[in-house]
Amino acid sequence: MFSLIRSNQRKSAILIVLMGVLFLMIGFGLGGWIDPRAGLSGLGIAFVLWLILLLISYAGGESMLMAQAGGREIVKQDAPQLFNVVEEMTIAAGLAQPPKIFIIDSTVPNAFAVGRNDQRAAVAVTTGLLARLNRDELQGVIAHEIAHIKHRDTLFMTIAGTTLGAVIIIADLFLRGLRFQAATSRRNSKDSAGGLALMLILALLFAVIAPLLARLLYFACSRRREYLADAGSAQFTRYPEGLASALEKISGAQVNDGHINRVLEPMYIISPQAARGKSSGLFSTHPSTEERVRILRGMSGDSSLLAYEKAFSKLNAGKTILKDVPEDTPEQPTRPQHSRIKSQFHSPSAGAQRAV
Repeated sequence: MFSLIRSNQRKSAILIVLMGVLFLMIGFGLGGWIDPRAGLSGLGIAFVLWLILLLISYAGGESMLMAQAGGREIVKQDAPQLFNVVEEMTIAAGLAQPPKIFIIDSTVPNAFAVGRNDQRAAVAVTTGLLARLNRDELQGVIAHEIAHIKHRDTLFMTIAGTTLGAVIIIADLFLRGLRFQAATSRRNSKDSAGGLALMLILALLFAVIAPLLARLLYFACSRRREYLADAGSAQFTRYPEGLASALEKISGAQVNDGHINRVLEPMYIISPQAARGKSSGLFSTHPSTEERVRILRGMSGDSSLLAYEKAFSKLNAGKTILKDVPEDTPEQPTRPQHSRIKSQFHSPSAGAQRAV
């Protein structure tokens, strides 16, 4: 388990560096477009901007992403049951403190987490999620997001997400500038055929770079990360069926409203691509929901990591996913529904048991 988490962290660092290199390439191309002799100047400016962006992402990237998602922070009085569930799963995961909680006003059920560590983490859920899920299902989803925080997946997603957003914006501005220059050249130059051809090639190149960067981020939010978070959810809740049922409900309720954010898309517990029939496949950010549900329901009354590994292996012809779970890991029997963990963060009140 821990070697897998460390492996994910190493891959995250490598990917962020690769995204930075692509960011520098765009800076070099933009400088050369402005002036053929200014390519290195564009590279230097892009490097400085990237460093600033990394600092901003590390210092407050979670706030930027939450604002981009339209999330608003709430207090316990706004959603007492949700706060209780977050506190319970924080204790189960052994985090130092609960993450901040945000609500997104959307009828489409979904959730994601951001933050560089458990002291600077946040969990966001949509109003549609709160309306559709019962307590056990909500607990499974929150435990999945808490697992992402514990495994430090959110650090990568926060930094890479803000970097990717900037790259996409710059690439788009570059393309607009190329189109404008091409139109101007057609009007003002009789000998611009060669220049126009070159600009068309550059336009095509940068039109491809932005989607590739998006796909690069999608691959980085690897299927293994999602499997690991699912296993963590089962371990923290001791009730795999809660997450399994929640995944079915969330997947079946995705709606393609045409406003899917490319940066935030891989962060959700279920990819919004499910609404477009692309919840699985070569370019999917997540494993298929059907497979995730079958693994969780194949744990046979044991919610331990070893039980998850065995269920995964049985479904995938002997392949492994967690790799270093000891065979003598003790069984962790599943719990009855609605079992609660006494919170050490707040004293429960009568109103805390109300449904959200």
